[in-house]
Parts: sequence; C-alpha cells; structure tokens
Amino acid sequence: MSGKFEVSKSKNGKYLFNLKAGNGLIILTSQLFDSLHHAIEAAQYLQSEPKLEGRIRRKISTVGDPYFSVLGRGDKVLARSEMYSSPTAMERGIDSLLNNAPTSQVLDTTAM
Repeated sequence: MSGKFEVSKSKNGKYLFNLKAGNGLIILTSQLFDSLHHAIEAAQYLQSEPKLEGRIRRKISTVGDPYFSVLGRGDKVLARSEMYSSPTAMERGIDSLLNNAPTSQVLDTTAM
C-alpha cells in the first residue's frame, strides 16, 4: 500500500499536509499555508523533487530527541518529522519519506 499526502485545514483556518506511509503513520507534517493551493503545491514539490535527499536536515531537539526537517524552495523549512527515540529510528523515518514521497497521491481532505 502506498503512502499519501493528506491536505487539511487547521483550526485557525490555514492549510497543511501530512505525508502518511502506507500503514497510516505520519512521516512528516508541513508548515501552515495561507491557501489550499499553496499546501497542495508544497506536497507536489516533495513528490517531484529529484534531489529530495539533499533537502533533508537532521536535527536534535532541545531535549535531545532526533528529528528531521525538509527544506523547500529558498531553503525554508517546508515540513518536519515527529520526534524519534533514537537516531536509528529517525533514519528509518527518512527512508520512509524517500520511499513514499515520489509515489504518494495528494488528497484534498478539506471537502470531506
């Protein structure tokens, strides 16, 4: 089962997407966007970015948990992962991103 980008509307009226693996687990969550169009466009960027691996930044939170972010155009953070329990778990999350993003459909769930 392939993954999917689920685009939704937040409680404050802005838009975001979650990239979910085929098992339904969230791989990463985008920043908030002012329009549905921009959220969809950002998901499509991750789908088609040929050098996605080079856009990933490995990070450590202030409490020591590993996570990663993905840079979009202009080197701005486009999306972030969850916090992981170990660097190995984070690397599995990155592998999941790289395997799922190119083949995942973009689904607009705002009308559902």
